[in-house]
Amino acid sequence: MPNWGGGAKCAACEKTVYHAEEIQCNSRSFHKTCFICMSCRKGLDSTTVAAHESEIYCKSCYGKKYGPKGYGYGQGAGALSSDPPGQDADLQPQEDSKPRPASSNSSTNTKFSQKFGGSDRCPRCSKAVYAAEKVMGAGKPWHKTCFRCALCGKSLESTTVTDKDGELYCKVCYAKNFGPKGFGLGNAAMLEEHP
Repeated sequence: MPNWGGGAKCAACEKTVYHAEEIQCNSRSFHKTCFICMSCRKGLDSTTVAAHESEIYCKSCYGKKYGPKGYGYGQGAGALSSDPPGQDADLQPQEDSKPRPASSNSSTNTKFSQKFGGSDRCPRCSKAVYAAEKVMGAGKPWHKTCFRCALCGKSLESTTVTDKDGELYCKVCYAKNFGPKGFGLGNAAMLEEHP
């Protein structure tokens, strides 16, 4: 039977969506007025929508519901999800966070890390680093909040970071502590004159 003058059904209200008022997301049609976050009811567009199966959310609500869990998450976690819902990265036993002597059964540790997504560890805080918060420096993954100078604590960026022996430094601290030393370096006015 032909569909005379009709359109697709809205995924939110199940009424007909005509082409002039249609927004598509994940091969589903919505009225412009029905294209709202399922949690906070805020209006969405192509830059603010985060879809999860048949549900649509704003990026903030999506991050709270499906993003990484733990202290400091939930506000601005974005639309990236590190673990499927129901799996928590903090399920590791307490003794696992303490340094242990090397064991001969390394396959158990590898399987455990793969299951809980804890293979990338931040060198500063030793906690798991997820893709949404990863910054690479000195060949290692760091949390954005841990990507700081080891001496002065200044927040670093790719243009201001220097590294030595696997630790991060701002350019000023690096120059003070590891740069050339001696009389006359760094200030031309201090050069010694010879008669």
